[in-house]
Amino acid sequence: MLNPNAPTSDTAPQDALLRPASERRDPIPMKIDAFKVACSSCNLRELCLPVGLSQPQLTQLDTLVGARKSVKRGDALFHTGDSFKSVYAVRTGFFKTRISSEDGRDQVTGFQMAGELLGLDGISTDRHACDAIALEDSQVCVIPYSQLEELSREFSDLQHQFHKIMSREIVRDHGVMLLLGSMRAEERLAAFLLNLTQRLHARGFSASALVLRMTREEIGSYLGLKLETVSRTFSKFQDEGLLEVKQRDIRITDEPGLKALVNSVRC
Repeated sequence: MLNPNAPTSDTAPQDALLRPASERRDPIPMKIDAFKVACSSCNLRELCLPVGLSQPQLTQLDTLVGARKSVKRGDALFHTGDSFKSVYAVRTGFFKTRISSEDGRDQVTGFQMAGELLGLDGISTDRHACDAIALEDSQVCVIPYSQLEELSREFSDLQHQFHKIMSREIVRDHGVMLLLGSMRAEERLAAFLLNLTQRLHARGFSASALVLRMTREEIGSYLGLKLETVSRTFSKFQDEGLLEVKQRDIRITDEPGLKALVNSVRC
């Protein structure tokens, strides 16, 4: 389940209906920067794949990671049905993942920030099972998956870290099912905000203040709530002194109160 005290990565559940092949779109061309990325000098390395690697191992990982890829706000890093070749480490910016049902309805399945991985959904079928859309101008590190597999076999620490990341996805999917199946609107939004601020705090941001990169409609899609319910719940939290809300600027003024809303179900 979602846990504000455990670093989790929000990525798409894999059991969703995919778009028909006739509706699949080619990815929007993206700028690939000319310079190489160095994991050894990245300030996010303790949140990403290099956790626990020695300096010589980091140097070898540096040779694997491709150039950075820039994605403009609103553009796609990949679409449902695209061939799977790489996983992507978010270096800067914010993404959402979404799936579409056969009747054309979109469902937001996760939000990803710096230091988290995108593209794991494509491992099982060699095709991506969701769209990854930038919520702001963003940059990712391209990691060719076939080469990552080879290096993981050589470095047990890298393999262990990659397995931990994939395990988190399974745990997160279970948490989303619990959140959607048994929690009230207030509990869902409280769990979401606590999880989001914890992840941001691990990246050096405030533990109580944040700017939402996603719209309330996108939050509602992720939490299984109508837009009106999300807006009403934000207002309720503000009236009760739990939050200060100014459009997308949020400040948590009563963290214990938010945690109490979740009761025995940890977010």
